[in-house]
Amino acid sequence: MSVISSKILVPIGFSNQSLIAFDQACNFAKLNHSKIFLLSVIEERNAMHSLFLDDNSHKLKKMVLHKLTELSQEFAEKYSLEIEIMVSQGKIYNQINEVAEMIGADLIIMGTTGSPKQKKNRFMGSNAERVIRLAKCPVMTIKGATIKGACRNIILPLDIEKETKEKVTYAIKYSRQWNATIHLISVVLRDNSIVRNKLVRNLKQVESFIKDANISCTSILLEGDKKQNLGDFIFDYEKKFDDDVIIIMTKKEELSLSKNISVTARYIINNSPIPVINIRPKERKHLTGPTTAF
Repeated sequence: MSVISSKILVPIGFSNQSLIAFDQACNFAKLNHSKIFLLSVIEERNAMHSLFLDDNSHKLKKMVLHKLTELSQEFAEKYSLEIEIMVSQGKIYNQINEVAEMIGADLIIMGTTGSPKQKKNRFMGSNAERVIRLAKCPVMTIKGATIKGACRNIILPLDIEKETKEKVTYAIKYSRQWNATIHLISVVLRDNSIVRNKLVRNLKQVESFIKDANISCTSILLEGDKKQNLGDFIFDYEKKFDDDVIIIMTKKEELSLSKNISVTARYIINNSPIPVINIRPKERKHLTGPTTAF
């Protein structure tokens, strides 16, 4: 599937965060000459609820459709974009992924509130996580109130595993769309010289590959310790730039056949102050060994 975002799906629940994501989606669509599909999902009622209470779902759908029409017209005029509106009913994450497949979406952009404080950043919003886990196209999650315009810098974390290089192809094509610089970053523990050498070779190979594609690229190897999450190194490094996005793989290679998201990916999605593009790895029947991919 092409990663050129000719069709962007934006799920919206009319919360402030979903409106922020919609605004960002319009910025990207403007850059990419993309069409936006604005989707609102009405959660289905259970059988017991429908049995004892009046079913006003038809009226609710008309109200949602009216609100979507107003919103789409406002943003279409503001950004000079083509925006198609859709209303569906069912489980939110199922409807988002079903509509994404139906329209052939190249990118889903959605707002997320991250994880509740009492959960200690271990869980993100259930709908956002399920969309990320199941979507067949990249999913951009946006947390926070900062509106970004054009993306000028792509932060691309790499480890020593070949599987994480899948996202390099996406990074190159997004870089061409946005005229952005790719910044490769790897993290090594101070006492691990074997991994250090592998990371250095990997960074050089990937940087050379990207530059050969006529894309601006930098690379850096950071040293750390076991006490700090890998995501924190990325966030600290990201502060050097403006108008940027992080691209990550959402699973470790040994999880590619499961429905789980890696711990590091979840941490980055929950805590990133900038948009995160989540790439689902291709499913593999034969695994070569454990990895630390993110």
